[in-house]
Amino acid sequence: MKLGYTIVYVPEVAASLQFFSDAFGFAVKFLHESGTYGELDTGATTLAFAAHALGEGNFPGGHVAASESVQPLGMEIGLVTEDVEQAYTRALQAGAVQLSAPTRKPWGQVVAYVRSPDGTLIELCTPVGS
Repeated sequence: MKLGYTIVYVPEVAASLQFFSDAFGFAVKFLHESGTYGELDTGATTLAFAAHALGEGNFPGGHVAASESVQPLGMEIGLVTEDVEQAYTRALQAGAVQLSAPTRKPWGQVVAYVRSPDGTLIELCTPVGS
């Protein structure tokens, strides 16, 4: 077993792909012609986005849309970088909402939190033990 991909359900797949590309430099790996599913090239694990309409088809009882939630959902995308300050600044310039500025944790890791325009909670952090 391995983690193959994470899928985030969003209002506009192309807009989410564009934000993550602009903010973090990820290349778009795939965007279905329907515009309802797309993937970014993020390394070993793929970060994917699917339209809320696909989520409605997958979950007959519905799902919580991060884009509609005032508070961030209780899960996050963790992006590891050596330069959290630079990544944080770039994310804000690309349209992210500031949640927590870069802070050094007691264990030495630098961590910041932003929310993407589609509502996704993003942790920007140095590697653990750095």
